Amino acid sequence: MSQQINLFNPIFLKQKKIFTAVPMAEALGAIVLGTLLMTWYASHNVAQLEQRAASGKTLLAERERRLQDANRQFAPRQKSAALATGLAQAQAELAALRRVEEFIKQGTLGNSAGYAAYFRAFARQNVTGLWLTGVTITGAGTGIGLQGRALQPTLIPQYIGRLKTEPVMQGKTFASLDIGRPDVAAAPVISPTSSTAGQPVSAQPATSITAAPYVQFSLQSTGVQAK
Repeated sequence: MSQQINLFNPIFLKQKKIFTAVPMAEALGAIVLGTLLMTWYASHNVAQLEQRAASGKTLLAERERRLQDANRQFAPRQKSAALATGLAQAQAELAALRRVEEFIKQGTLGNSAGYAAYFRAFARQNVTGLWLTGVTITGAGTGIGLQGRALQPTLIPQYIGRLKTEPVMQGKTFASLDIGRPDVAAAPVISPTSSTAGQPVSAQPATSITAAPYVQFSLQSTGVQAK
């Protein structure tokens, strides 16, 4: 009868050492070195961030200072009472002028072209030997008065007939015509006066009244609208 005897004992196996002093020291050194590197990196980033924050704070303070300076320089001014009053008056005058303009455009005043057309008509229809000394126009040409002088009375109807050919005088008739020859004072004539004994003879001017070499006329019209 045979019997097997197991002489193997695990104690006699060579044990593998996993953690020895040297590897542990190396690992610890690597950990310390990594920690130092991370600390330095974090410190470096923090320093950069603090520098940027300081720069931003300085820039912000400068912008705030500029803003305050601008607010002081361009501060809103208080409204001037005089300017407000003047503006209100100007607006009132402008509104009044616009109302007048609308009033004129509606034709309530009649002819809104002015009196220039009348004076041009009077100047165009001139007659030799006749001249005007005064012109009166009332309203929008509803009443016209002419005063003048003429060397001959016959020139006056000729002038009136020529005026009626003007477009601006269409529809207007003359209601009255006064013609007269005024008296004028002639040049003084010096005549001697009688003297008493022993007194010198003196001369006194004598004034004579004669008729003027022209006639005066006054022509008045009535405003009759042309049909």
